[in-house]
Amino acid sequence: MSESVRKMLRAKLVVLGRDNCGKTALCVRFITRRFIGEYEHKREVTYRCQKIVDKEAIELEILDTVDKECVGPAASSLESSIKWGDGFLIMYSVTDRSSFEAVSRLKRLIDHVKQTLGIPTVIVANKCDMENGRVVRTDEGQVLASDLRCSFFELSVAEDTSAVEAAFGQLVREVRQEFQRHLVAMDKRSRMLQMRHALKNKLTRSKTMQW
Repeated sequence: MSESVRKMLRAKLVVLGRDNCGKTALCVRFITRRFIGEYEHKREVTYRCQKIVDKEAIELEILDTVDKECVGPAASSLESSIKWGDGFLIMYSVTDRSSFEAVSRLKRLIDHVKQTLGIPTVIVANKCDMENGRVVRTDEGQVLASDLRCSFFELSVAEDTSAVEAAFGQLVREVRQEFQRHLVAMDKRSRMLQMRHALKNKLTRSKTMQW
């Protein structure tokens, strides 16, 4: 099996967002299909699992990050996590406007660290079952995701396993698509270099014959 094929069978995903928006619950729900509401979450945790997405197996590493500011000393640690990842899930709670406002800052940091646009990123709005405490409307999340060119899911980790799986599934698809685009670009570059090398050799032979 080639190295490129092996890479397509793996993905490193990073879950970002403010504290108490449900990042760890989301990861555990996706991996185990169980919901656990309370966590002591003071350090980053990497989960490993194998899932089937679109009838294809994939090995996943999922980095569950702690809340860090996008500026100051904590930013370098956050940047390291972003450099590690292939795809990103940015999460906020519909009951916490500050977590919603952090989404744009996190997306800008991803674009800055990766030095490119179009990085696979999914925005997830959690706790839609808590309508009495809602302070972020659904359409606000949709507009933000559209502006940032990200896929968007509003869900309840506590109530809906299928929605959680759909969000992660979409992210895996985008990672696969990005890797395919990268392979095509690399193949195109390789063919161009081969053509240049062949042309250079031809010109060299031609000059030799003239002499």
